[in-house]
Amino acid sequence: MPISPNFTSILEQEYEINFLQCYPNGLLKYTELCNIFQITAGFHADLGGISFSDMQEHHQAWVMSKMRLEVVNLPKWKEKVTVKTWIKSLENSRSTRCLELYRGDEKLAGCETYWAVLNTQIRRPENLALPHKHFTKYPEQNATEKSMQRINLDVAFEKVLDYKVQLSDLDIVNHANNVKYLEWCLNTMDRKFILKQQIKGFEMNFLKELNWNDEAIISKNKNTYVISKDDKICYALEIIE
Repeated sequence: MPISPNFTSILEQEYEINFLQCYPNGLLKYTELCNIFQITAGFHADLGGISFSDMQEHHQAWVMSKMRLEVVNLPKWKEKVTVKTWIKSLENSRSTRCLELYRGDEKLAGCETYWAVLNTQIRRPENLALPHKHFTKYPEQNATEKSMQRINLDVAFEKVLDYKVQLSDLDIVNHANNVKYLEWCLNTMDRKFILKQQIKGFEMNFLKELNWNDEAIISKNKNTYVISKDDKICYALEIIE
């Protein structure tokens, strides 16, 4: 697709929270917050001519490698919110994208994401084949107080749950969507811990793909969770309280 006449390097997109996106307490689910951010990032890529469809002409797709999410408050059912997003850096096969969630002028959450260009045929990273100079980059403009961190995995983990990847976990790139890893871990946690908004953020590292019918193991050590397959860690999550 050509670059949209509505394209701007900083995008603001409005949403209304619906009941399917909420926990029983009426607050937006953490996973749905991540989904909203993911959808907004995709829409911005569409407008700028570097969408999934554009990239598939070169057998490429964006896949997330790291994500840091900091939450001040969660919006409620029927509230209108605005997501603001921009590219912090984009060079060769890597890009850092920032996102913020607002209710009016009140910032509710900030997110920094790190993406890689994946060749969907050979399943390996490669340089972006599409032009992107029309995107202004904002290297000094941050969405989070802290930048993304590598999670310490040099600790002993205890098995919590076995999980087999389902068809409903897959996205258009034909692998488990990044938000699904978070969902699987959250489903093993204490219900009250989540509903009382004790979680103030997440640090996530995406290390290897999981595909349909893969048998994975979810393990934890205090506030750190890992999902592994064949004794190799595919995903790491650190809960920020």
